Amino acid sequence: MRIAILEDDPDQLALLRRWITDDGHDVHAYVSGREAMKQAGRESFDLFMLDWQVPDVSGAEVLMWLRANASKSVPVLFVTLRDSEQDIVFALEHGADDYMVKPVRRQELLARVHALLRRAYPSEEKKQLSFPPYEIDIQRNEIRKDGNKIDLTPKEFELTVALFRNIGRLMSRGHLQESVCGRSGDLATRTVDTHVSQVRKKLDLRPETGYRVVPIYNYGYRLEKITPG
Repeated sequence: MRIAILEDDPDQLALLRRWITDDGHDVHAYVSGREAMKQAGRESFDLFMLDWQVPDVSGAEVLMWLRANASKSVPVLFVTLRDSEQDIVFALEHGADDYMVKPVRRQELLARVHALLRRAYPSEEKKQLSFPPYEIDIQRNEIRKDGNKIDLTPKEFELTVALFRNIGRLMSRGHLQESVCGRSGDLATRTVDTHVSQVRKKLDLRPETGYRVVPIYNYGYRLEKITPG
């Protein structure tokens, strides 16, 4: 999963980054609230981890900006020194999903992250995805349409899985790139467009078949299910 961390303390940031990366996630770290908001306007993330006291724009202000401008549903976890009941209540009532007071323990942090991700993205746990007429077998790396297997490259398969697991959600090109290759992958973001085009063609994703891939200029793509009129 793609996780954004807002934390200005270098030691704390290095620790959180290591824990989250070792858990198998792609981490994007920001040391100022303004930079975090800037990137959140350009890119999509699966979870935000926010410190409260950071330069220029506080974590609380970032939270309210995220809920008003970026996403009302992406999980937000506060990891901060601020421990007053008033602060905790403020964060939760303004859209935070969980709140941890430093110092945090590794296993507890990861357990809370896992819980937030499970609730927000339940299909991530599934090995069989059914979106008639498409059936996706994650373990066999197979996709069938009306029972017929569709021939996809490994990258096209991973891209298809990412789109269907996030159906209805706007995904940035960078997010899709990492879903396919990880941060160290060799798939340039500009070639994401080519892979999306191939997936659309091979799966015949168009309104007549019940799904369409909607391009968002200068941002990314959203797979939508079409409800018959």
